[in-house]
Amino acid sequence: MSTETGTWRLLHRTQGARVASTGAWPLRDRLALAVGLTAPFLVALALVPFRTDLSHTNAALILVVVVVAVAALGSRTVGALAALSAAAWFDFFLTRPYETFDITASADVETTVLLLLVGVIVSQLAARARRLEVITVTDADHLSRIHRTASLAQSANSADTVVDHVRRELTDLLGLRTCRFEYGTLIGRPPRLLKDGSVTGTSAWPQDEIELRTYGNGHYLGRFMLTAGPGPVPPLQARLVAVTLADQTGAALGTAGPVREG
Repeated sequence: MSTETGTWRLLHRTQGARVASTGAWPLRDRLALAVGLTAPFLVALALVPFRTDLSHTNAALILVVVVVAVAALGSRTVGALAALSAAAWFDFFLTRPYETFDITASADVETTVLLLLVGVIVSQLAARARRLEVITVTDADHLSRIHRTASLAQSANSADTVVDHVRRELTDLLGLRTCRFEYGTLIGRPPRLLKDGSVTGTSAWPQDEIELRTYGNGHYLGRFMLTAGPGPVPPLQARLVAVTLADQTGAALGTAGPVREG
């Protein structure tokens, strides 16, 4: 599989659209763009001596952290460009045959695609967090949750598998007592966990059920019903990751069709 032409065309097309729409890049974005295009290259190059011992998953997670750092400095577009750059240099330096943009192993193709997908998702999350002036998601455990879910969403034979996986991830991530998925018409008006990590109608973490909605292709598909556990209020970073996991569930449901509990 050759990725060189498509990747770099997309890089240049996205960059050109940004400049055309704004007339000029702000200094911060110009610096972030330079870092976003060069930092993944330098980090991937630094990993070359260890590429035979370092697993591809760990190498990809290292590059995702670089993408997150770039997204925290720049815009969503810069974060997406950094994700594209990271995927390209991961392919070039860390997959066989080395130092070409060809991939021969299907597992390496999957890892490269997941690196790009997770990099884009997490960069958007980082940009959202930067706007809220909170810490971006660089915690390895959070990144691993997003990576695992993205991988499962691509490989699972049914959406039920993804829903069950995310239900367990949310329970552990938010310290929930219970978590269930509900498909169908919205009933009642429970507190809702929003995209920015806040909960409607309260500044606290409700003890009653909280809904976390999932959407696919712009349509409501279902919701996770969360019941808080006895522990402390989940930090904002964890709540933002929870929203991202719900978004990934919505994408899986939108592709595979709705899940009905029975």
